[in-house]
Amino acid sequence: MDSSQATVIKTEKVTKRFGDFVAVDQVDFSIQRDETIGIIGPNGAGKTTFLNLLTGFYFPETGSVFYEGVDITRDSPEKRVAAGIIRTFQLVRVFDNLSVFENLGLAYYRKKRNTALPLHMFVSNLHHPEIQQKTRETLEMFELGPLAEEMVGNLALGSKRLLEIAMAFIANPVVLALDEPFSGLSDNEIDEVTRVFKKYTHQKTILIVEHKISKLVDVVDRLAVMHEGKIIAFGLPKETLEDPEVRRVYWKV
Repeated sequence: MDSSQATVIKTEKVTKRFGDFVAVDQVDFSIQRDETIGIIGPNGAGKTTFLNLLTGFYFPETGSVFYEGVDITRDSPEKRVAAGIIRTFQLVRVFDNLSVFENLGLAYYRKKRNTALPLHMFVSNLHHPEIQQKTRETLEMFELGPLAEEMVGNLALGSKRLLEIAMAFIANPVVLALDEPFSGLSDNEIDEVTRVFKKYTHQKTILIVEHKISKLVDVVDRLAVMHEGKIIAFGLPKETLEDPEVRRVYWKV
């Protein structure tokens, strides 16, 4: 396949400023279909700002964002979600007063109907055979079956994080963007999330912004390192981490 046909998201010289501060500085970037890419960098490197540019929460002052060859630079987050770009956030966004099953069913129904259906209206649709089947399939995929009837407010943070990823996955995204999915988790919880998550990489195009480098290396196909708004290295994870500029920025060597 021609590489241009496989490119899902591409940026050309995107720049984002906040007053005199340049948060993202003329970044060129691309991610291929069904590839998993990680973006790391020190605090203030521009990682989350760049993710906001990709997902429509910010617009760049200059440069362009393309999705499957179409310029989406000025498209709203809602339009990008409808097109298949779905993002999770640093804080787990689930409904604590609903069960795991209900949260997943709601995520599927909202995407299918392309509407933020009020909860009281959703309950009457929960028993639809298609919703039931898809929800149970996803529960099994993400090993959440034993927790199906558990109220989400009672879950450990690691289980909530896995549920959040499952809720994004059930919406059948083309691109799944994860913003610090390991935030607040213990090492054991991270290992559990990554163990389940790795089973489904290469089934979706996945972009992960994260601080925990050691946990990311075994998950991603390529790794990008941001520093002072620029991508200073981008390639195979171990080679990228050995890059002299990356070593200087991270480990001062």
